[in-house]
Amino acid sequence: MRRCCQGVGLPCLFKGSAMAGAPPPRFLLVFDFDETLVDENSDDSVARGRALPEPLRRSPAGGSYNEHMRRVLAWLGEQGVRPADLRSVYENLPLSPGVPELFQLLSKHRELFELVLISDANTFGVEAKLRAAGVRSLFRKVFSNPASVDRRGFLTLGPYHSHKCLECPANMCKRKILGEYLAERAREDVEFQRVFYVGDGANDFCPAGMLRAADVAFPRKGYPMHRLIQERQEKQPGAFQAAVVPWESAAEVARYLQELLRGKC
Repeated sequence: MRRCCQGVGLPCLFKGSAMAGAPPPRFLLVFDFDETLVDENSDDSVARGRALPEPLRRSPAGGSYNEHMRRVLAWLGEQGVRPADLRSVYENLPLSPGVPELFQLLSKHRELFELVLISDANTFGVEAKLRAAGVRSLFRKVFSNPASVDRRGFLTLGPYHSHKCLECPANMCKRKILGEYLAERAREDVEFQRVFYVGDGANDFCPAGMLRAADVAFPRKGYPMHRLIQERQEKQPGAFQAAVVPWESAAEVARYLQELLRGKC
């Protein structure tokens, strides 16, 4: 078989979802991007090595991080940093430990797993990395802040949507995105037996809170999502319904899913 997915050593993958006539996938696997699929915060990576002016050196306390990154990208454009330069940074982001092994497993069982990615980064960077890693076709949908190149040749960033959630940043509530996606798939007669959520940040805690007892949250060990789940479990036992499986390497997620396929989970 010709190999085209050299980023993680995967064989060529069919684009799109299951082939016509095939049964719908049984499981939904939701991924975050920064410090989950990739082992860095991509917003920090694009500015690394740049002498940012003082107002841009720190994230705004209580302000909009999305707007902050919009200003950072505008400043980078003024310094001569072009989208091609930024694309190279995104393409070279390191995958988190164990992610290649997890992708290899999912590529073998793509008829069972439907993958979506929900990220507070941006579509330009996320798409660039997924394509560079050779795994874009594994994902049915990518939800992230819109990014485009303006007439000056600068990369510009916008908010994903508006919402009423008090726990999430104004530009994105991942719980709302996940809820709308599940409702959309239900209208298409796709009902998932179980939902798995792999993340790390505080903004991943909100959507993980809507998971059911049959579902599994995979928080990166020691990161904000993990700490918030632990605090909720201590303060309100039973309030967080999903099973919780912390991970240091995504290979641990892969092993859990392998056990699931063997009927042991």
